[in-house]
Amino acid sequence: MSNLNKRYDFVLLFDVKDGNPNGDPDAANLPRIDAETGTGLVTDVCLKRKVRNFIQIVKNCERPYDIYIKEKAVLGQAHFQAFKELNISTGEVSKKYISDSHLIENLSELSLSFPEGLRFEERDENAILIVDSDADKKVIKEWIKENKDSISKEAKKTIDDAVKDAKPRKPTGDETNKGREKMCQDFYDIRTFGAVMSLKSAPNCGQVRGPVQLTFGRSVEPIVALEHSITRMAVATEAEAEKQSGDNRTMGRKYTVPYGLYRAHGFVSAHLANQTGFSEDDLNLFWDSLLNMFEHDRSAARGMMATRSLYIFEHSSALGNAPAYALFDRITIERNIASSGPARAFEDYVVNVDNNDLGEVKLIRKLG
Repeated sequence: MSNLNKRYDFVLLFDVKDGNPNGDPDAANLPRIDAETGTGLVTDVCLKRKVRNFIQIVKNCERPYDIYIKEKAVLGQAHFQAFKELNISTGEVSKKYISDSHLIENLSELSLSFPEGLRFEERDENAILIVDSDADKKVIKEWIKENKDSISKEAKKTIDDAVKDAKPRKPTGDETNKGREKMCQDFYDIRTFGAVMSLKSAPNCGQVRGPVQLTFGRSVEPIVALEHSITRMAVATEAEAEKQSGDNRTMGRKYTVPYGLYRAHGFVSAHLANQTGFSEDDLNLFWDSLLNMFEHDRSAARGMMATRSLYIFEHSSALGNAPAYALFDRITIERNIASSGPARAFEDYVVNVDNNDLGEVKLIRKLG
């Protein structure tokens, strides 16, 4: 995989029809809107999520294209795995040798439901209770509370003592750098967007500044957020059914944007790419994800969403040949003179591209 030696700036146009492109959880999941201008917003985090989801589908989370920030992920586990593969100790394992037959019997029964990091090994005449150095002590304590009726006092004390003796180890600065490099190698989204990996509950892998950055998507014109009443012809419980005398209806709300064309800008730094290992192959995969991310993100809430245009300005060097804003100003959007009334389709707009006198900058039209 070859290193990047050029800077890139890009313009992404995407639209939504009868859907909610990015709901705001602090506003009853209404579409995000700039309160002063009425234009619609889609956060950079939302766009990055769709890129990550596309990479997961295409690469199946196989290294070096695994995804660090994914649904239901426990981030610390990736840190411990990286240090394990680097053969760097993360602490001292706690071991308690047990000879009492009644205690062994009780712990043996309990071991079937032990949480991760807590282990029990039986020998010929004795047994060993093991707590890994990277065990989540809070999880173990919660497990003890949940199983208090079946844990004897002796077993509880043994587990508590073993948990106290398990000592995590803080990595050195050099080990942290090795962990950071390992995480960049294994996870596509870390070497692309960067990550803060200085967790308190896991080995410190430092921080990474990603070479690829995105702005908020902002609609070309003000949008209207519509509210729709919806009905489900079923209820969740028998009590609800009795209350409605068999009518069995559940009312709800759905919010949509009739139509909105959004514009987002992005930047690719060759200098940061060389620090994280972001390569030409990674960049091409990123362009593919921008083109196809909405095709694999369908839902009833989002309606019709699609990437409409992707314009890439390729500089001739890592430092670049022109300010990003000057290049972005070359892409303008205006209403089609044949269009009347509120915009309801991409054809209601005309995208103008000025590619004259670009000098050493090359315009690549991936779409549009």
